Amino acid sequence: MKKIIIADDEHKILMSLEYSFKKNGYDVYIARDGTEVLEFLKTMIPDVILLDIMMPNLDGFSTLNIIKQDEKLKGTKVIFLSAKNNPKDIEKGLEMGADAYVTKPYSIKKLMQMIEEMV
Repeated sequence: MKKIIIADDEHKILMSLEYSFKKNGYDVYIARDGTEVLEFLKTMIPDVILLDIMMPNLDGFSTLNIIKQDEKLKGTKVIFLSAKNNPKDIEKGLEMGADAYVTKPYSIKKLMQMIEEMV
């Protein structure tokens, strides 16, 4: 079963994404900030991490920086899912090593298709 970590501080987004990915056969882990993502990564290697940028404690950019330093996570796809739709933010996210950058609002169906093609 494919594993996905969904990191977002908005409850409604977490719930709708969790439902959709579980329905499509994913093992889903929920994080509300970057520190919770890093806790999961101590004990597992997911196929995909969906990462919001604006989160409390540890934001998405900082979290991605830490992920990219870990050799074990080289095969893990990281996708930013953010309301930050400024071209500079998108460019920064991709330059930092994100595999994709999806802006909110988004289509769950298109997001699912993109991830299915990646993993």
